[in-house]
Amino acid sequence: MLRRHFLQSAAAVLGFGAMTKTAGAAEGTFEVTRSEAEWKAMLTPLEYRVMREEGTERAFTSPLNDEKRAGMFHCKGCDLPLYASEHKYDSGTGWPSFWQAQANAIETKPDRSLFITRTECHCRRCGSHLGHIFDDGPQPTGKRHCINGVSLTFQAA
Repeated sequence: MLRRHFLQSAAAVLGFGAMTKTAGAAEGTFEVTRSEAEWKAMLTPLEYRVMREEGTERAFTSPLNDEKRAGMFHCKGCDLPLYASEHKYDSGTGWPSFWQAQANAIETKPDRSLFITRTECHCRRCGSHLGHIFDDGPQPTGKRHCINGVSLTFQAA
């Protein structure tokens, strides 16, 4: 577990998450589609790099990492509700972490861009990259959805 946290943090700090990706956002047919120009117009450069090019924001930079109010975390690309606040926990990694996503909110695929194979997750409605899922989270799922804060918006209850 410690090795995984180290590799994930080192990759983000060194920028490997963005540098090793060339495929961009998840491939497939999605309900919400936009041209590259439309995505660039609606997102900041960092949001675009993370959400459309599968990059990673630096750890401990998202204000959503410290968000503790009741509410729902939505996809920044299409406003789909993704994660409920009651499923959020402090993983100590520096990224918003959840032990469960909303039903039918995310899709996954293997990510072999670093030294290990990880499970990448993206929004099922627009294909935007969210982050990765690891097997070192709390019960009842044992999963840690390690999500880039720039891929999310928060709506308080």
